[in-house]
Amino acid sequence: MRYLSHLFEQNRAWAADVTRQDPDFFQRLSRQQAPQYLWIGCADSRVPANQITGLLPGEMFVHRNVANVVAHTDLNCLSTIHFAVEVLKVSHIIVCGHYGCGGVLAALRDVRLGLIDNWLRHVQDVRWHYRELLSGLETEGQRHDLLCELNVISQVINVSQTTVVREAWSRGQALAIHGWVYGLQDGLLRDLDMCVTAESELLAREAAALARAGQRTWGSA
Repeated sequence: MRYLSHLFEQNRAWAADVTRQDPDFFQRLSRQQAPQYLWIGCADSRVPANQITGLLPGEMFVHRNVANVVAHTDLNCLSTIHFAVEVLKVSHIIVCGHYGCGGVLAALRDVRLGLIDNWLRHVQDVRWHYRELLSGLETEGQRHDLLCELNVISQVINVSQTTVVREAWSRGQALAIHGWVYGLQDGLLRDLDMCVTAESELLAREAAALARAGQRTWGSA
């Protein structure tokens, strides 16, 4: 007996529906992968990259991990960025976090979960770096929302400082790094005003994004 048979049934129904709408879709997709976007997002099951952006398979190259972290020692993430930039020639890298992120909350509370504590140390470093901004907020919910945003801003900086991205910019390759956050409660994406298209823009874009984060009306996120 096949396990998880309902998933196979749903797969067949999905494939049939796509084929009805576009009979050549899978043949085209099998011949070439040519996305314009690399998505670096959280592994949270509630944040499916293609679905929330309305893109079809083949239109988004995706890397996901807990709390959408970009660490300079993570060869998995760095290899994905390298392939996306050097081989696929994407034009945009989107770092997308989400409000209500459990990894970010664990880092905020400094709870002990086990092995993952070592990974969330990266988010705790963000919390420490922006501790004054976070301490000015009244509630944990507000600090949680802000840390989700600050984490995205920090990861955009990390992407922008990778050798792959710096070398792409140095040779004139058009490449923009974006910082977004997704709202689980309304399904909407929000631009954090953290879009970097050259290394020289990095400090100014960080300042603009931080100013916007500090002015947010909390509770409306």
